[in-house]
Amino acid sequence: QEHLVESGGGLVQAGGSLRLSCAASGFAFSKCDMSWYRQTPTKQRELVASVSSGGSTNYLDSVKGRFTITRDNDKNTVSLQMNSLKPEDTAVYFCHAVSDTYAWVIYWGQGTQVTVSS
Repeated sequence: QEHLVESGGGLVQAGGSLRLSCAASGFAFSKCDMSWYRQTPTKQRELVASVSSGGSTNYLDSVKGRFTITRDNDKNTVSLQMNSLKPEDTAVYFCHAVSDTYAWVIYWGQGTQVTVSS
């Protein structure tokens, strides 16, 4: 069965760092574009960072220079290194996968909470 499992969330002070990880299983990870989304109770889910099956990356403007997305196709994982965290980064972060061949083949993780205190 297809699964995405996030880990690494937690509570940190502003200026601190966290590393989120997403472990994929049950599908062709190397042929998927991978992304991290985040959502708060008052905001629509937004795309934070993505890395394509070909390795190209994109970032939300507000996290550029602070966050780095990486993928390891040998381990079937995608990570989000989050530095210089701000209270505005507080959200539930979700791992997302979509086939680079079949756009309707989509997988979501369960989410992991990131809380940044002032």
